[in-house]
Amino acid sequence: MPDKLVSPPQPHKPATAALQINFNQGVALHRQGKLADAGRIYREVLRSQPNHFDALHLLGLIALQTQHTEWAVELIRKAIRLNPKIAAAHNNLGRALHDLDHPLEALASFDNAIALRPDLAEAYDNRGHVLENLGRYHEALANYDKAIALRPDLAAMHNNRGNVLNRLNRYEEALASYDRALALNPDLKEVHHNRGDVLGNLKRHDEAANAYALWLKVNPQHPFTKGKFLHQKMLCCDWKDVDQLVAEIDKDLASGKPSAEPFGWQSVATSPRSLQICAELYAQNKFPENIKYFRSKPYGTSRKIRVGYSSGELRSQATSHLLAGVWELHDNSRFEIYGIDNGWDDQSEIRRRINAAVSRVIDISQLSESAAVAAILENEIDILVNLNGYFGLHRMEVFAHRPAPIQVNYLGFPGTLGASYIDYIIADQYVIPPDHKEFYTERVVYLPHCYQPNDRKRQIGSRVFTRVDCGLPHSGFVFCCFNNNYKITPDVFDCWMRILKQVDGSVVWLLEDNAHASTNLRKEAAIRGVHPERLVFAKRMSLPDHLARHRVADLFLDTVPCNAHTTASDALWAGLPVLTRVGETFPGRVGASLLNAIGLPELITSKPQTYECLAVNLATNPDKMALIKRKLADNLLTTPLFDTKLLTKHLEAAYAEMYNRHCAGLPPDHIYVSQ
Repeated sequence: MPDKLVSPPQPHKPATAALQINFNQGVALHRQGKLADAGRIYREVLRSQPNHFDALHLLGLIALQTQHTEWAVELIRKAIRLNPKIAAAHNNLGRALHDLDHPLEALASFDNAIALRPDLAEAYDNRGHVLENLGRYHEALANYDKAIALRPDLAAMHNNRGNVLNRLNRYEEALASYDRALALNPDLKEVHHNRGDVLGNLKRHDEAANAYALWLKVNPQHPFTKGKFLHQKMLCCDWKDVDQLVAEIDKDLASGKPSAEPFGWQSVATSPRSLQICAELYAQNKFPENIKYFRSKPYGTSRKIRVGYSSGELRSQATSHLLAGVWELHDNSRFEIYGIDNGWDDQSEIRRRINAAVSRVIDISQLSESAAVAAILENEIDILVNLNGYFGLHRMEVFAHRPAPIQVNYLGFPGTLGASYIDYIIADQYVIPPDHKEFYTERVVYLPHCYQPNDRKRQIGSRVFTRVDCGLPHSGFVFCCFNNNYKITPDVFDCWMRILKQVDGSVVWLLEDNAHASTNLRKEAAIRGVHPERLVFAKRMSLPDHLARHRVADLFLDTVPCNAHTTASDALWAGLPVLTRVGETFPGRVGASLLNAIGLPELITSKPQTYECLAVNLATNPDKMALIKRKLADNLLTTPLFDTKLLTKHLEAAYAEMYNRHCAGLPPDHIYVSQ
């Protein structure tokens, strides 16, 4: 919370001249930041005059400033009992109560301050911060606006306003507030970090990277910012000094420094241990265990098992596209399915299917942390499935309260969450080999085939795309990769360029996420001796049409250390073979899981040389390429990968085993679901 402490006016209680001089010396030292010396003088004053309001109040401020918060509350409350009409004291008490995690009491104190001084901008600002932390963002914004109306010259208030606007997804307005804060006070360097966050949300990744760089110059060890800086650079394919930055973050994590956020780190990390440390540090710093409402007693085996799927993406988004068929096929005689929605209803066909498939959608998107926990408890959810992890519109802080007795990490975040309150992670033997279990805080649930669900109802558009439609050359082999740009590492790009050099007339067809990435990739191609026009970029389009245009390509080239996940399933469903390399981490082993489940292990490689040779061999051997495509077509509906019913059966067996263990009073343990 911003340091919105308000100093009191001069003493309100008569004092001797000597005592007054001594007290004034304490105030002067306090203003100079010499807290220990000031505190010593305030204590001397209180020994002579125990009911000296200002000495009590200011000593309370020092206690607050030195993190002796409970003592601060005691001192300031004593001062207020002596004189309840000083707004500054109520404001500072509110600040202390907020720091002790008593938000409602803090709000009451700020209300008292405002009642005494309606022009006290700091109290509105502090009130806004408490409301923001409670998830009451619109109320918080109203308080920040009031504070700024009273004190438009205070840069910190504009910064706070920007933060809540960012939370409300009003990114352009947030950026304007941050810019105003910097215009008022260029030395308020933390604004650069906040600008980085909002510029990233606006997909202005190059500017976001620059903003983080400015903040890192001031505070090079600020938690998680190095990782944010790296991720923004990867999003716009700016690889300057990236290897050095990755090595620095890796070293930080190994020494226990919270240097990167788990989601961004997954795209470059090559060690499962590094990913585990990263997740554990993030959970400890951002979402520590906070169990207040734990329901330990099961409801028994006589009723349906209540499974709640928590997601911020219960709409037309990758996670829901994968799971829609599973939700529709759940056995309603044994399971009661709930959607725990932290996003919004986009009125899409996929959302209509979700609404029809589940017993109820519980909207927690506008609920505070405690209210969201209460809503889940009220619906007596037995198994709460976290479909976000650290991705997207997650509510990890809700899971930290353990509102359900069994909590599961599945699908949205391919790796450990590093949190003791997440009991299980659903996987398979390919993404988490048995000897990798030690790198997961959760117990591993092994499904017999592929962990990833797929929906057989996924529609492929009827439009027949031509090469001209897609901006591709009339002839030549088309390599394709529709992964997000941040998954393209310099090493992967080197491989691709060597492949293009060996296959005359070939191109690589990529997704255009942002213009800076496209420009940078073309520059990198030229540096490697490949004509930039051999990189073709595809604009985003509706999913059915996107799937249809896959048929123009010849071979999907996967990335590593982070493979294609949903994008690989998209390609396979559309009939486009995927060539993958196996990495060491969960995100880097998904391609192998998918290809094994569809009966195409011959497209799995482990070394860059093998990957390159096979890509060239397929591109220059039309008969072999045709054979692979026929095999994919034959296997599409006869192998486990797209057998939604089979996956649902295995998933339900896992849920039943989790619940039976809980009912028997047994702790979570690794689960192996049989075929």
